[in-house]
Amino acid sequence: MSTIRKWAVLLLASLTLSGCMTNNRKIDTAKQADKPLYRDTIYDGAADPVVIWNKEENRWFMFYTNRRANIEVANEVDWVHGTPIGIAESTDGGATWRYRADANIGYGGEDYTYWAPDVIEDNGSYHMYLTVVPGTFSDWNHPRDIVHFTSDNLIDWQQESVLTLASDRVIDAGVFKGNDDWWYMYYNNERDGKSIYSARSKDLYQWEDLGKAFDGQAGEGPKVFYWHDRYFMIIDHWDGLGVYSSTNLKEWQRQPENILREPGKGPDDGTKGLHADVVVQGDKAYIFYFTHPGRTVENDGGAGAANEAYNVRRSSIQVAELEFNNGVIDCDRDKPVYIQLKK
Repeated sequence: MSTIRKWAVLLLASLTLSGCMTNNRKIDTAKQADKPLYRDTIYDGAADPVVIWNKEENRWFMFYTNRRANIEVANEVDWVHGTPIGIAESTDGGATWRYRADANIGYGGEDYTYWAPDVIEDNGSYHMYLTVVPGTFSDWNHPRDIVHFTSDNLIDWQQESVLTLASDRVIDAGVFKGNDDWWYMYYNNERDGKSIYSARSKDLYQWEDLGKAFDGQAGEGPKVFYWHDRYFMIIDHWDGLGVYSSTNLKEWQRQPENILREPGKGPDDGTKGLHADVVVQGDKAYIFYFTHPGRTVENDGGAGAANEAYNVRRSSIQVAELEFNNGVIDCDRDKPVYIQLKK
């Protein structure tokens, strides 16, 4: 056997034994995700995550509401107002994240509140649909709009319009393009008992409100994704996440059990999962959600009850892999997550 051939045989054997190649095919190079996945370094209040590929920089961005958890004195719910939108980035397919910047929104006054963005890409442009509250307040009794912004770099955003929807108190837009070529937006109409409403658009600029999406339990943070030949919607019901399925984005069927209802055992994951995003990658789907690690049955009185306790206010982003069995979505949040998001 020639020296070159001997070298090739040894190299192939080495690669196979090390797990780099199997049956002449490169195996998955996924890394185990951090747990918690991410904590914000400015306010320690990362919530409402949404994950998108930055094609210009070849990395993943995570947008999030940055609640001001570590302020010295909180007056009722003012710590969840006056919030910027933070951006974290990942260069290893979503396994690890670091703070990058705050989104440059430039809309409204310096004390304006930004909540729960949804960010999508269409024909080379990025679109953000952002909840905006006109100030920093210690109660919930103020208008909120969903405002449309566009960007070419995912950091600097230009305002396009304030959407005309069902009321003057609308939050938490979730936007998804259906197979019928319509864009659908699902959102929370607080004037109707925090019901989920919907709207549709052909161009992402002009929206037609469709009214209540379905009758059911109040909730927020609706997020739609397509997986296993059907549409799914997850909704934060403050008791885990409700899961709904549809074949047409009009009629929705709720599955019996919420996911992420039971506390996990990992670091910062011992409370119910809240307002989430889902990224589908072929036959896999990953759910990015947040927790309030310091909240227990005894002290979980909501945002107002946290006004004196930083440990109760702070929040962490987590990731878990969804599982699909017999038409039902489940999620074991205690399983290690090996992730390598592809563009």
